[in-house]
Amino acid sequence: MSCDSEYPLLEVELPIVNETGLHARPCHAIAALASGFESSLFVACHNRQVDGKSILSLMTLSAAQGDQLRFRIQGQDGERLLEEISSLVASGFQEMS
Repeated sequence: MSCDSEYPLLEVELPIVNETGLHARPCHAIAALASGFESSLFVACHNRQVDGKSILSLMTLSAAQGDQLRFRIQGQDGERLLEEISSLVASGFQEMS
């Protein structure tokens, strides 16, 4: 992750709440959301960090229900991205009924 000292590095750790974990649909949801922002997004789980704007990279995390995802965001619209990512994860990637 590049250091852009003009904007603070924002970090949040969130649990995966949906039963199926981080499979293709949630990875697509994260990447699609992040792609609409200028800020950088990196996601970490199991001591591995990947680009949050890449569906395939996100899928390599192999995160399951209950695992913690650490989101690292930096850029001019970072606070808004943090809010939206937090809502998406809390909703179970909109897979929970």
